[in-house]
Amino acid sequence: MKKTRFLKSSFFKTIGIAFTFCVVTAIASFAQTFTTLHSFDLTDGSEPWAALVQGTDGNFYGGTAVGGANTRGTLFKITRAGALTTLHGFDGTDGDIPSAALVRGTDGNFYGTTEQGGANAGGTVFKITAAGALTTLYSFCAQANCADGSYPYATLVQGTDGNFYGITGYGGTGQGSTTCATSIPSGCGTVFKMTAKGALTTLHSFCVQTNCPDGANPIGGLVQGTDGNFYGTTGGGAGTVFKITTAGKLSTLHRFTLTNPAGGFAPYAALVQGPDGDFYGTTLKGGADGDGTVFKITAGGTLTTLQSFCTGPGCTSGDAPSGLVLGTDGNFYGTTEYGGANGDGTVFTITAGGALTTLYSFCAQANCADGYNPRADLVQGTDGNFYGDTSLGGANGDGTVFRLSMGLGPFVKTDPTAGKVGSKVVILGNNLASATSVAFNGTSASLLKVAASAIETSVPTGATTGTVTVTTANGTLDSNVAFQVLP
Repeated sequence: MKKTRFLKSSFFKTIGIAFTFCVVTAIASFAQTFTTLHSFDLTDGSEPWAALVQGTDGNFYGGTAVGGANTRGTLFKITRAGALTTLHGFDGTDGDIPSAALVRGTDGNFYGTTEQGGANAGGTVFKITAAGALTTLYSFCAQANCADGSYPYATLVQGTDGNFYGITGYGGTGQGSTTCATSIPSGCGTVFKMTAKGALTTLHSFCVQTNCPDGANPIGGLVQGTDGNFYGTTGGGAGTVFKITTAGKLSTLHRFTLTNPAGGFAPYAALVQGPDGDFYGTTLKGGADGDGTVFKITAGGTLTTLQSFCTGPGCTSGDAPSGLVLGTDGNFYGTTEYGGANGDGTVFTITAGGALTTLYSFCAQANCADGYNPRADLVQGTDGNFYGDTSLGGANGDGTVFRLSMGLGPFVKTDPTAGKVGSKVVILGNNLASATSVAFNGTSASLLKVAASAIETSVPTGATTGTVTVTTANGTLDSNVAFQVLP
């Protein structure tokens, strides 16, 4: 029996506009292998909402929004074979509801946020080692009237300057910022910058002008474009797409409108930059059938709707899409929380031109042993497979971690994906112990450290932007995205 889903504190699914019409979408058949790696049982966590991240040890790291020893959520490590280790259980004082994905810092530690909890009950930013030692770096709502923001829903991103950038969904100095005494603090959210030691700078407060032309309530995380600026979305009202510089100058690129729901609205997920330089994203609602869209937008703000999701008889593309991840085959991959053949969510792929294929519909197994309602973005491991989680279902009803193989080959991933000559770069992969050379767009680099799952190197003199190549005894592996050499 399906369990009643935990109601998240945010307004993720509260838009009360329904659409009752649907079109038939042609769905092709892809060969794939789906494997459930772990079923949560509440004691080790429940309801994983965020994407996984691959560590230098080849394992994946993630969190559950609730459950664990103190019922406030957990952080965990899981091997590719499915062996799970709980690293930390939150207790409220150090945070509550860790719903965002972790990000691996250049120092080797993981950084993340909790929606609530901490010293001021406004959420936290924390650091955790691969062994599970957690340090709270900042507790939001530390300033009068929550001028520093509150409820940091989204994943952090480490910029090329080494600082971490993120958003808060509420608080700030925008309209309505009068008190922190309510369960949902007023104020329309912020963009912030933080050092690895926890020094915070608010770069922008949303809704600082009448009618909020700059947007309100950002929920999706930021992404740093190849131009050095950060791009993101706000979900309040109909939503916006914006660009912000590292100095805090914000430009609104696109405003979604409820008067044109076919163009989509409520873009809650982070964007991803494609190899063409455009940004790709999703809206939770709207589109031709009301169940969300996939769109692309240029850095100049020209938006194109690529696909509309739908549910109902003869239409199994899904409802309420997550964010996208760019696969090594050049296509984008994602999940929908609802819809599909069984009404409980899907995994899909979509080309840059907008051709969508449903790859898997959840609750396909008896008693939903495969899980259902996936809320998180996927991640492609360096073994070529996609990894994700479902918020509910599985053997115990508390969600799962799964793997979906599409037959894509192994590759290497640079961390970070941009840097200056001489800067340190970690290259993640599998079976790298026999590596004999590494090159940045053809320019050889030194092998500083070599291990089975990671190589440490530095950007060589003369390197130019392009593919990073690692040569091993088993052949040559290319990076999934071009490494950008900064001036």
